[in-house]
Amino acid sequence: MHRRFLLVGLALALVAAGISPAAASESAETTVRPVRSCADLVRSYDVPDARTRVASAVVVPATATDPEHCAVKGTIEPNIGFELKLPTTTYRGRYLQYGCGGFCGAVMFFGQVFPECGPAFGDAAVAATDDGHEAPPEYVFDTKWAANNQQARDDYFFRAPHALSKVSKRIISVFYGAEPRKSYFSGCSNGGREALLLAQRYPHDFDGIIAGAPAFTYTGLIGYQAWLARNVIPQDKIVLLHGAVMKACDGLDGLVDGQLEDPRLCKFDPGSLAGQLTPDEIERARRLYAGPADHGVRLYPGGQAYGSELSWSSWIHPSPQFGEAIAAGLADNALKHLVYPIGKPHSSLATFEFTVREFRRLVPETVKANAMSLDLREFRRSGGKLIIWHGAGDQAIPVEGTLDYWQRLTGGRTPDWARLFVVPSIWHCQGGDTLTDFDPFKELVSWVEGGQAPHRVVASGRDAAGNVVRTRPVFPYPLRAKYDGSGSVDDAANFVAAPGFGFSDRIRWAGEDLYHRPGPVAP
Repeated sequence: MHRRFLLVGLALALVAAGISPAAASESAETTVRPVRSCADLVRSYDVPDARTRVASAVVVPATATDPEHCAVKGTIEPNIGFELKLPTTTYRGRYLQYGCGGFCGAVMFFGQVFPECGPAFGDAAVAATDDGHEAPPEYVFDTKWAANNQQARDDYFFRAPHALSKVSKRIISVFYGAEPRKSYFSGCSNGGREALLLAQRYPHDFDGIIAGAPAFTYTGLIGYQAWLARNVIPQDKIVLLHGAVMKACDGLDGLVDGQLEDPRLCKFDPGSLAGQLTPDEIERARRLYAGPADHGVRLYPGGQAYGSELSWSSWIHPSPQFGEAIAAGLADNALKHLVYPIGKPHSSLATFEFTVREFRRLVPETVKANAMSLDLREFRRSGGKLIIWHGAGDQAIPVEGTLDYWQRLTGGRTPDWARLFVVPSIWHCQGGDTLTDFDPFKELVSWVEGGQAPHRVVASGRDAAGNVVRTRPVFPYPLRAKYDGSGSVDDAANFVAAPGFGFSDRIRWAGEDLYHRPGPVAP
């Protein structure tokens, strides 16, 4: 299921993250016991703009991976399903809410559900939501729920994560006698979009936010999925293309190590494979690297990254798990039921036109889902800390769009309240040629609770058996990791921070005006 709900939930101990002894001591001394029984939580909660009914609350015994906890299931009116897990013996005042991937439609927790963010395992309450609708398990791309239901759309676009934050805090206050001491949000892909949206529109909901590979420009992203689905290359030719790219570009960053530190250094032309690729395959490859455009006007701020080719097959080719290509399923169903105003002419994967005119037809509805505001002043004033991260080999949401947003947000400077990490090799949220896993949650907790801004996060690469075979430090952008000249290139200890390659991150494209367009006013 990881291709549908794209998030890695790994976390290490807070002490190992470098939190100050005072902060660790405070955390160790503040274990909070419930003041109500788990069963007492089954009732209605009159939360403003989020009236809620808890249908069940049962104590779940401890396992090897989860502490004993009260498992709460309920519905926020009108139809937002959620689950909240409340530790009964290890809670220390933290709340972690997970984002939802794809079109959502199910409540899913990711990786290690209860993170080890303090001196004891399972010290945080955790929650997740289905974003206001249920998708049939047999077809995860279903969007018929959105065809004629604006409330369901709005719950998915922006309301559900905010409503859940309010409801979870209310239930936590009833169960433990007080609201959480610190609240965190972590999401990737659509969950990363939700993360940015929360910082922009609901700046007081969370103290710390992680936005991984954010699908923040919904207006352009659906068309981008259609572009991928309309430029399919056979699997064997993808492998051929990847080998040629790595042969030509692996050493351009100063180290031959099986990964590209910055794919933008590569200037490989698929035409050099004439005779091995057909003329049509060459043109399709060129279009994939370039991204969609209309007479020179880019319709999305990015294209497929050099070095990411092996990940294309799982996105543009039919998958046995889903029955069709992910890009095709996302594009076709969004265009048919979700991204045009209700009652207006819709489109489909087969009929969508890659034109500025068609791009503008998407704006009235998708602007509600976009997380493109550059005004995060209130989040900063509230003391919020934001970590954005993105895999440089992302085949679903090109990292260039995130770099464009970051440049516009920060002017190329590193603010005291936000960090961006670009992770070489990693595909969409997880997986990759060499590096496969990245999770900055322990660094975020250290920053929020210990005042220590992250100066690096270590990414890891695992083999098919799950063994860690490579570690590599990732430094705040635009810094990069540089080999110090001694020891294994698979050991993070042998790398130091170095200046980036000096690329211009700002991109001219059809949606530039949307960065300044406010989202809907919401409670």
